Amino acid sequence: MILRADTTVSGSSFFRRAAGISVPLLGLLLAGCAVGPDYMVPRLTLPASWSSSAAETPARPVELGRWWERLGDKELNALVEEAVAGNLDVAAAKARIRAARATERQTNAALAPSADASSSASRQRSQGDVGNQFKGGFDASWELDLFGANARSSEAASYGRQAADEDLNSVLLTLIGDVASNYVAARGYQARMALARQTAASQRETAGLTRKKFEAGSASAVDVSNAEGQAASTEAKLPDLQTAYSEAVHRLAVLTGRAPSELDARMKRGGAIPRPRQPVPTGLPADLLTNRPDIRKAEREYAQATAKIGAAAAARYPAISLSGAIATTATSVGDLGKSSSISWSLGPSLSVPIFNAGKLAAAQEAAEATRDQYFVAYKAAVLGALEDVENAIVAFRQERIKYGRLAAATQAYRKASELAQSLYQSGSSSFLDVLDAERSLYSAEDSLLTSTVAIADNYIALNKALGGGWDGTVDASRPEVVDTNTGPRLRRVAAN
Repeated sequence: MILRADTTVSGSSFFRRAAGISVPLLGLLLAGCAVGPDYMVPRLTLPASWSSSAAETPARPVELGRWWERLGDKELNALVEEAVAGNLDVAAAKARIRAARATERQTNAALAPSADASSSASRQRSQGDVGNQFKGGFDASWELDLFGANARSSEAASYGRQAADEDLNSVLLTLIGDVASNYVAARGYQARMALARQTAASQRETAGLTRKKFEAGSASAVDVSNAEGQAASTEAKLPDLQTAYSEAVHRLAVLTGRAPSELDARMKRGGAIPRPRQPVPTGLPADLLTNRPDIRKAEREYAQATAKIGAAAAARYPAISLSGAIATTATSVGDLGKSSSISWSLGPSLSVPIFNAGKLAAAQEAAEATRDQYFVAYKAAVLGALEDVENAIVAFRQERIKYGRLAAATQAYRKASELAQSLYQSGSSSFLDVLDAERSLYSAEDSLLTSTVAIADNYIALNKALGGGWDGTVDASRPEVVDTNTGPRLRRVAAN
C-alpha cells in the first residue's frame, strides 16, 4: 500500500504552512540518515616475512617499476609498450572502466532533483463549440533520500568504478607477464634450435669421417650406422622446437594486437635469452595488499557489496519526495504567455512499505550473503597471492642452483667428448664411447639452455606475484568504436 499526500493550495497559504516546519526537522530531511553496515577495510593477519627468502631474494622494499627492463632486452621492452597499446584484453578492460564511470554518474544523478518540461495541443468540442487548446508545463521532483538508499547506491557505484580501475591494472599485470614469458620462450627455442643444428652438423661430420675409416677398413659398418643414426636423432628434435617457437611468436603477435604471423620476420633476427639481474627484492607479505591489483580489486568489490546492503535495507523504510508542477493553458499558442490559465502545485509525497510478503527483507538477506561471498573472495585472493610469491621465490632460487650444477656438468661432458674423440682417433677407445660422450654433451647443453629460460621465467613469475605491472598512464576515455551521424534522421530499413 502507498500512502500519498498531494495538495494544491494558494501561494500565501503554502508559505504559511511551510513556515511552521521546524528547522531541526528540515535539516534532518535534507541531510538524511543511513542504514546498513558502514564499510571498513578488513584486517587480515599476514606473515611477518617470507619463509623462503634467501640471498637471491632480499626482503628489502620491492622494485616493481618497469621490472621487465631489468632483463636488459630492448626488443622485449618495445613489445611490452606495443602490447599495452594494442592488446584486446586491455581494450575490453578500458571499456569496462567507461561503463563503470557512466554507471556512477547515472547513480549519482538520483541524489539531485529532476525536472521535465511538457507541452500538448488538441482540438476539442464542448457544448457545441469547437476550439483549440494548447498547454505548456514544467514538473520537478526531488527524493529526500531520508534513509540513504540513493547515497548507498552511489557509494556502491563509486566502489564499482574503482574495482574497474583495478581490473585494468590486473589485466596489464597479466599481459606484461605473458609478453615477457613468450618472448623468453621464443628466444630459448631459437637457441635450442641453433644448438641442435650445430650438434647435428658436427655429428654428420663425425659420421662422414667414420664412413671413410670404414672404407679404409679401420671402422665397422656398425660404427657408421650408429654415427648416422645419432645425427638423424638430433635432427629429429628440430621440428618440435620449430613448432614451439612458432607458437610462442604467434602468441606474442596476438598479445600485441596483431595477426599471428606479423612478428615472424622481426623475431627471426635473433637475440640472446634474457637474463635477470640479481638480486630480486621481495619486500614484506603485507606489501601485497597495496601492490597486487587483483587484491585491490577484490577489496573494492567487497566494499561495493557492503554498500549494496545499505541500499537494500533502505528500501524497507519510508521514502519522502518533494514535487512541484506549473502549467499554463490557452486557446492559442500566442496566448500561453499572457492570456492563459495558470495552475501550479507543490508538496511532499510519502511512500511507506507495509506488506510485501518478505520480498524486501529477502533482498537485504541476499545482499548480505553476496557481501560474504566477496569477503571470502578477498581472503582467497590474499592467500593465493602469498602462495604465488612463496612458490616463485623457491622456484627462482632452486633453478639457479640447478643451473650451476648443469653448467658444471656441461663443462665436464665437453671435456669427456674431446677426450673420447682423441682416444678414438688413436685407437685407444671404441666408437661407442665417442657416441655416448657426444650424446651426453648435447643433452647437457640443451638442459643448460632450458634452465636459462626457466630462470627468466621464474624471475617473471616472481615479479608478477609481487604485483609488478604497468606503471604508466593508460587512457581509458577513448572508445574503440566511434559512432557518427547519431542525431535525429530518417530511419533506414536494414537489409536482410
